[in-house]
Amino acid sequence: MVSQVWVVGEALIDLIPVVGGEISEMVGGGPCNSAKALARLGFSTTFIGGISTDSYGEAIERELSNSGVILDFVHRSDLPTALAIATINEVGLASYEFKLDSTVSFNFNSSWLPKEDSEVIHIGSVATLLEPGASELYKWLSKKSATIVFDPNVRPSIQGDREIYRNSVERWIDLAKIVKLSEDDFSWLYQSSESEVIANWFSRGTEIVVVTRAERGLSAFTRDGRIDCPAAKVKLVDSVGAGDTIGAVIVEGLLKHGLAGLKADVLKQVLERAAKAAGITCSRAGAN
Repeated sequence: MVSQVWVVGEALIDLIPVVGGEISEMVGGGPCNSAKALARLGFSTTFIGGISTDSYGEAIERELSNSGVILDFVHRSDLPTALAIATINEVGLASYEFKLDSTVSFNFNSSWLPKEDSEVIHIGSVATLLEPGASELYKWLSKKSATIVFDPNVRPSIQGDREIYRNSVERWIDLAKIVKLSEDDFSWLYQSSESEVIANWFSRGTEIVVVTRAERGLSAFTRDGRIDCPAAKVKLVDSVGAGDTIGAVIVEGLLKHGLAGLKADVLKQVLERAAKAAGITCSRAGAN
């Protein structure tokens, strides 16, 4: 274990259709997936979120623990586990409907969030959107000195009002040094071009923005320019967890090189590694 990173957000259960009409129950949630990936990469990784005492929660805790994730700051509760019901289209891309109301996965509160600090904090997904937990997280994180990596992981099926969603994302930009999001996230949230939006983010303190583009690879934007990287060529099973894997590899690059060390040549290597890792995830069922 060489560095410390906290991953903050939701852990839930993905219900994924498989061949034969069966439903596979798999541990998921973007932050949970990223935490597993970082721990497997050899980093001291702590997951901060709610985990239920129900059978799904037991499965989540077991998988995180088996992956080497530290659970010292997990909030355990009798509230049920959130569910994500996946639909996989004919080319393997996943979309989701959610069962989130009154679940442990978004029950964030200052009474149990840790007062300690970390080197890097990776936060994102639905936990940064749903209230009142999102505001609790924002107040908590605004007091930290860690380098923050933010992945909004936009879910219009949860909040269909673009202005509300955009305002939610924008406040987190003010805290984040690195932002990772998909091309679809961008086009749904903003009418302005990527370059215009990213220029605004740079003016507010963001240093790196990574945009994923599915089969067309991914791009990184810095104040010095843009770097593009093609996707790995694999046989696609499904896209579940691919973006979360990319997020984990970006954090890996940050931990290894520091924010100042992520210059063009190093950042290109990070993107290439992220594309390869995402390809491996896409060649397997679920976030694995």
